[in-house]
Amino acid sequence: MRKGDTVGHGAYIALGTEDEVRAIHASAVSAGAESIWTPDSTEWGNYRCRVADPEGYEWTFGTHIPGQPQSW
Repeated sequence: MRKGDTVGHGAYIALGTEDEVRAIHASAVSAGAESIWTPDSTEWGNYRCRVADPEGYEWTFGTHIPGQPQSW
């Protein structure tokens, strides 16, 4: 495995607020993670980001609104 390679999607961690998503993204990147998706809204109303850790595992952090209809 070379730097920049990923081993695929890892885990999705649901957070309570958009501020928490932004904070964990900043913390992960400052600790050496690569930003895959910067924090942003989805078409279906959630807010998320994705980072890859130095070993290539991808972590998605985002809000989850149970019961929200999916418009996509």
